[in-house]
Amino acid sequence: MRAMILAAGLGTRLKPFTDHHPKALALVNGKSLLQRNIEYLQQYGIKEVIVNVHHFADQIIHAVQTNNGWGSIVTISDETDEVLETGGGLLRAKNYFIEEERWILMNADILTDLPLDKMIAADELFTQKAEGDLMATLAVTNRATSRNLIFNAAGTLCGWKNNTTGEEKWANPLKDINTAVPKAFSGIHIVHQTFFDAVELTGKFSMIDAYLQLAQHYAIHYYDHSDGILLDVGKPESLEKANSLFKP
Repeated sequence: MRAMILAAGLGTRLKPFTDHHPKALALVNGKSLLQRNIEYLQQYGIKEVIVNVHHFADQIIHAVQTNNGWGSIVTISDETDEVLETGGGLLRAKNYFIEEERWILMNADILTDLPLDKMIAADELFTQKAEGDLMATLAVTNRATSRNLIFNAAGTLCGWKNNTTGEEKWANPLKDINTAVPKAFSGIHIVHQTFFDAVELTGKFSMIDAYLQLAQHYAIHYYDHSDGILLDVGKPESLEKANSLFKP
């Protein structure tokens, strides 16, 4: 199995560090976020990784080359001409996954102890039980968030809600809103080849927008890891917390 780490973002929440560096190279106890996630994937036997780059791309490329990919085979997907967001970034890397039935997609600024082997096993089970083609399994928790993915009682994606503005987007509106299962997305996906077969969006777009469009016809499940650690290292104060949670 291969993986993609999304590292092209501008990281504006992590200023002033990102005024001069990409957020993927922010350090937690002496290791960059990128290194930590490459080593995290290695724990589960995933040693072929593609990393998309845009903001201070040369620094990421230099870090990967200097450290020999931290023990993994790391390919660069160059988005220096235009940052393509999560969905567009994956679509740009399509050829890297052409022979893969499924792969891991994750944000560079997420640190977690999510048991990826168990999530992969759950994805296999969902594939067997899915009514129609399974497109993806999304890691989620029950934490408070400004935006929720909404699943139905069967665990398949049906909508999205911005809890601050009240905006909602629906793929399959629920007949009974009381059956809604709101979850906070963790920024980690298992994506299937059916995504490339079905996606109609092009250029710059988010995976969430693509999922909401495609969930009308494909199954998208969730894997809940609320009992573990998940840290969005997007702000300076999050880096301080990460230093206390993740060892050198």
